[in-house]
Amino acid sequence: MDIILLGPPGAGKGTQAKRLESARGMTQLSTGDMLRAARKADSPIGAQVRDVMDRGELVSDAIVSALIGEHLEDAANGAIFDGYPRTQHQAEALEMLLAERGRTLSHVIELVVDEDALVRRIVGRFTCGECGQMYHEDFHPPKKEGVCDKCGSTEFKRRPDDNEETVRKRMEEYRAKTAPILPFYEERGLVRQVDGMGSVEDVAASIDAILDS
Repeated sequence: MDIILLGPPGAGKGTQAKRLESARGMTQLSTGDMLRAARKADSPIGAQVRDVMDRGELVSDAIVSALIGEHLEDAANGAIFDGYPRTQHQAEALEMLLAERGRTLSHVIELVVDEDALVRRIVGRFTCGECGQMYHEDFHPPKKEGVCDKCGSTEFKRRPDDNEETVRKRMEEYRAKTAPILPFYEERGLVRQVDGMGSVEDVAASIDAILDS
């Protein structure tokens, strides 16, 4: 079963993909991870990726498709596509890649979120600088203000890009990149929506219901 997970940054795609890998033996195919790995690899594709990235250019659809094709061989129990496709051209290329291997896309699952609420979810998170314990200003603050529940440290840190301006810009980019492919898959009856604002368990249950239907 091959699926695409869609949703803006912070919607929980990575969390759900890891759960599907653990529970169903599926394989998450993240183009970002694949390109980073290819750049370090001693292979013909790796050399191409290094050359393009060192010039500060975007890796071509042809190279990305070749990487996807390679990694599909390792996804015997199903692939979870993350960050690909982003254009109709890439969507058409993916159809060909799958067809060449006797596979078809089963579902395109979109995690639907309230953007204002998602901004609060992301901007409010921080971690203990000592042990890495995760917290949130509103949903999961330390029991004692300024002191880590786990290790007692008073040092906390936030990710530099966890600010409202950056988060909203990333959401705008997601909308711009994702909008073109949704109609492509809607015409094929593949798009299913899940409330991405629920708990991790509720979102997981909704995804499982789709995959088991």
